[in-house]
Amino acid sequence: MGESLTILLKSHPHEFHRVVDFNPETDKLLLLDFTEKNAELSGDVLSDTEKFIEYINSSLKKTGALYGIGGYAENRTVYSRSKLFDNDHHFSGTPKGTEPRRLHLGMDIWGKPHTHVMAPLDGIVHSFAFNNHFGDYGVTIILSHRLAGTSFYTLYGHLSLDDIKNLQEGNLVKKGDVFAQFGIPVENGHWPPHLHFQIIADLQGWKGDYPGVCALSEKEKYLSNCPDPDLILQMNRFVGK
Repeated sequence: MGESLTILLKSHPHEFHRVVDFNPETDKLLLLDFTEKNAELSGDVLSDTEKFIEYINSSLKKTGALYGIGGYAENRTVYSRSKLFDNDHHFSGTPKGTEPRRLHLGMDIWGKPHTHVMAPLDGIVHSFAFNNHFGDYGVTIILSHRLAGTSFYTLYGHLSLDDIKNLQEGNLVKKGDVFAQFGIPVENGHWPPHLHFQIIADLQGWKGDYPGVCALSEKEKYLSNCPDPDLILQMNRFVGK
């Protein structure tokens, strides 16, 4: 199903509204690396949310970038900051005592708190939750969409508590509507402000949550169900320009 969704999204590149406000003529993007190759991300930085925020902010300021982006299918050492990603059978389906989850299934957009998040297509609120564990999504909203007769979902993690205060399942969200914003650490899972954006072909019964990180042994299964988010975001082509 994921492969057919990828083909569908590739064939409708002009259907999608931008998810965050970005003008490629004037705004810069910075590709951020959260793998073991990034020596600046020491355990000291990762374990301290304030230091992590300072790392993101200084990286953006140094390069004049509006957002830091990236991370799809990235094998990330950053998840060592939370036990949530260590052998958690509730998410991965594999028993405890096996490999941790490190492979990122979405794309991150790092920026200022309260940055507006817009719907790329007309959608319906499928579900939402406050996943309030250290390192988790924090406030999460999942929208369901239908494009050319095919249904799929988009997940938005690390949002603000205000975004779900009066929200109800089944609410209509129109293409281009501002329906959320980047949350602050106390409401976004204790991360620097950013959006985790993920495309999901089949939610497999999940509500208000879906794994955004998987074990490497499950890479093929999860990536086939979660196509490249940039098929909708269309931001990677502007990195470095």
